[in-house]
Amino acid sequence: MAKVISTLFISADGVAEIDPDWHFPYFDDNMGRAVSEDYETADTLLIGRDTYDSFAGAWPDREQAGGDDAPFAKQIGDMRKVVASRQALEFTWRNSELLQGDLVDAVTALKADDSVKGILIPGSISIVQQLLAAGLVDELRLLIHPVAARKGRKLFDDGDTAYHLKVTTTEAFPTGVIRVIYTPAEAPAPAGYDEAKTQLPTEE
Repeated sequence: MAKVISTLFISADGVAEIDPDWHFPYFDDNMGRAVSEDYETADTLLIGRDTYDSFAGAWPDREQAGGDDAPFAKQIGDMRKVVASRQALEFTWRNSELLQGDLVDAVTALKADDSVKGILIPGSISIVQQLLAAGLVDELRLLIHPVAARKGRKLFDDGDTAYHLKVTTTEAFPTGVIRVIYTPAEAPAPAGYDEAKTQLPTEE
């Protein structure tokens, strides 16, 4: 079964709506490597309308320009791109298609499709939120910037149920960016202060 992996640039206070002013100063070769590793996990991109418009408005031109980022632009162009949108779209970027039907049902079917290697969700906060709630995100890959953005849309929305996560990978970059890879986890056993106080240091 194909994994669904979410990859996001995020601030220390949880903002996942990128502001170039706080994002690009921290983008170095380590972050570039991390992004490349994320894209190597998948052959299918799942993105929302806004992300599609942003990507389609930039990457095809970068591929054609033949600059340093042209190979990566070609890699993205060659991938299958499934776009979730409530409105019909006229696609201008190759290998793009409209997600059919309900998001959760469609992603469940994609995960079960033997022809799909992996599904990567770059950005697309709303999609990630819906799939987290449905239990369909297998990995949450965050590049946490050492900045409190203080404005912008956050990754985790309000809800009644906590998401418990297991850390599988951490890496600190010289820029101060921390790469963390989470997978879903069971909730820990109930505990309160009576249990916690036994872990406090005692006088010898």
